[in-house]
Amino acid sequence: MANFISTWRFAKIAPRKARLVADLIRGKSVDDAFDLLKFSKKRAAVMIVKVLKAAVASADAQQVNVSDLYVAESFCDAGPIVKRMMPKDRGKSYRILKRTCHITVGVAEGAEERANAAEDRKKNKRKPRVAKAKAA
Repeated sequence: MANFISTWRFAKIAPRKARLVADLIRGKSVDDAFDLLKFSKKRAAVMIVKVLKAAVASADAQQVNVSDLYVAESFCDAGPIVKRMMPKDRGKSYRILKRTCHITVGVAEGAEERANAAEDRKKNKRKPRVAKAKAA
């Protein structure tokens, strides 16, 4: 689990849109995550950068080596839905759902050890089977 967690509750963005960006940075080092978010065109990237900066700042306050941090967890949970009505023709009204979410980002120490473990997993990965052609 993450040592330093930061959250943004009631963020005014749909959780489905924010999850795309949150999944992008999970498991990356903090420097790589900031680079990915900096060049992302998604609106949620700006929000997640703020949450990530807060998590890194809380780690820095505890005298942790910031260059050795990685994003241990990043996820978006659904928040409350604000319901509005839009008047339509013939006296009808349609519902408008303004969704909110809770953005959570957690960072932990040991980015280098985690990267080395990932490389070892890639080396030890089993090769896929090749289908044998049937002779007719």
